[in-house]
Amino acid sequence: MRGDVRKGPGARALAQRWEGLRGRDEGQIGLLVLGMTIIAILLILTTAAITAVSLARMRLLDAADSAALVAANAFEDATYATTGVGSAVPVSDDSVQRAAADHLATLSPPNGITQWGLSPGTGTPDGQTAVVVLTGHVPIPFASAITTRAALDVTVVSRARAAVR
Repeated sequence: MRGDVRKGPGARALAQRWEGLRGRDEGQIGLLVLGMTIIAILLILTTAAITAVSLARMRLLDAADSAALVAANAFEDATYATTGVGSAVPVSDDSVQRAAADHLATLSPPNGITQWGLSPGTGTPDGQTAVVVLTGHVPIPFASAITTRAALDVTVVSRARAAVR
């Protein structure tokens, strides 16, 4: 007995049994690798799609910010004539909507946004603050392979006020 285990009738039966079980497992690792690869690809595509929508939202917010800034500086003559100038440039719903629409007409929709437009709520709540509500249609990358209606409508709100100094 020099350190090795004796091979008796029980050991032989166990070895035969092991060989029988071993044949049933062949090919199973390939299936596991395929499943894990599919899961990894889906995670990567989902992350890329979420990132693309988030970037499109930030670009839409940039456009809304610039439109609100332009609208806040759109001087409304009729409001000025009746109330004068206080601590901020007077604006009206009409002047905010008109200035924001004119500004957006000079821009093309940013990357990742197929169409955009002003939404209800664009105007002024207090006669001094311009509020721009902008909605953009954002297609979801890679989702068009699954469905034809793979897009989101993203809405952002931006406020601006032009102070008089």
